[in-house]
Amino acid sequence: MSDSFIHELILQTNPYEKKVLNIRLEMARILYNTILLEGFKRLKLIKESKIFQKAKKSKDFKHYNEVNKLYKFSDYDFQSFAIKTKNSCMIKDHLDAHVCQKVATRAYQAVDKYRKGKMGKPRFKGKNRFLSIEGKSNITGIRFKNKKLYYKGLIINPIFDKKDIYGIEKHALSSKVKYCRLIKKVIKNKEVWILQLVLEGKPKTKNKNKSQDETVGLDIGPSTIAIFQDKKATLTAFCFSLKPLHLKQKKLQRKLDRSLRATNPSNYNADKTIKKNIFWKKSRKYKKNQNKLFEVFRKLKTSRKRLHGNLANKIIKLGNIIKTEKLSYKSFQKRYGKSIGFRAPGLFLQILNRKAENAGGFIEEINTKSTCLSQICHNCLKKEKKLLSQRWHKCNCGIKAVQRDLYSAYLARHVMENKLDINQCKKDWSSASLLLEQAMSNLKKTTIGKQKLASFGLS
Repeated sequence: MSDSFIHELILQTNPYEKKVLNIRLEMARILYNTILLEGFKRLKLIKESKIFQKAKKSKDFKHYNEVNKLYKFSDYDFQSFAIKTKNSCMIKDHLDAHVCQKVATRAYQAVDKYRKGKMGKPRFKGKNRFLSIEGKSNITGIRFKNKKLYYKGLIINPIFDKKDIYGIEKHALSSKVKYCRLIKKVIKNKEVWILQLVLEGKPKTKNKNKSQDETVGLDIGPSTIAIFQDKKATLTAFCFSLKPLHLKQKKLQRKLDRSLRATNPSNYNADKTIKKNIFWKKSRKYKKNQNKLFEVFRKLKTSRKRLHGNLANKIIKLGNIIKTEKLSYKSFQKRYGKSIGFRAPGLFLQILNRKAENAGGFIEEINTKSTCLSQICHNCLKKEKKLLSQRWHKCNCGIKAVQRDLYSAYLARHVMENKLDINQCKKDWSSASLLLEQAMSNLKKTTIGKQKLASFGLS
């Protein structure tokens, strides 16, 4: 597959166009739920079949392929079911074949991941919970031509960036359109429609974000990030400026819970647990606060994405080859659930990986079992397990005490093919130790009069 990137344009929609687009989204939601239900039925038949039991015992892919063919469990089969469903009801008046096939693919992927144990059971989409539709090409269905959106009788003008200082939009509009995606968003309680153009090629990078062919070591924690490059070292809080929004979200969630309990006292048992098969009454104030919460969630999401992008640009500017430990963020969630959900380090790594690839580099994930970066001393090769509360690396061999996360980032920089290059570590240590000291002194200056994270080790 060729390289692709996305460019977003806000659409100038009138009330009639919004109404038509909302109906089409609703049709897509109904179709998705129908296909999902059919997918569960087929999955149940597969699990009950004797061929599947044989396949589980023998672990032979031939049996799996046989049972999939027998019960029509494939992306193509789901797509053909979607077209039959569309043609047999009013959906055919609102959606084209390409959009229906894409909806079917979405449902198939959800059921297939559930079957393979990669995710939980997919849920049916409630009203206003299905917010995007997309085509398969720019030839039929949802099309972008002559700087306008064309879709089944609708012709909508997008809003273009008149300034376009860096020429990013100009580069995007001159690229070939693979297919289009329509997304509905609610911003400040107002409905906004966005056109996403999936374009061929690579996005244009700003001159200030251009990268070097250098190697960078990273150590990502639940609340901090340490960066080491041969000329610069940094330890900083990870997405710490999101905290005010996070606290506002928690307050609103508590308000909503108190409001529900006050309005629906009969829906709760004596031990304050919720009864089954109940109807909820929602007051006007509850609905207002709910809208406020949705807006806080949106702000939190967009602010986090912007902070992730800015941080990724800073790292890419230092070097396009990034080395970091391979961590399981699922296990992180068990221990630091709130912090991981709030800061989303897994999403940050995805953004960083995409930006590194666009800059001609890559992310190398280091095996923690073979390297043990947080336990080893490069000077005497002694391995010692450290408590999480122990934030400094100290060794009896005479090496200077150094902050644990910065030291891990330094060691990550010197890993080659999942092995620590000890000779190079020793050779670079004299200049690196000064950089690490400087990083800690900078951190002390920036945290004067502010809340200091325990993981910094400043206390």
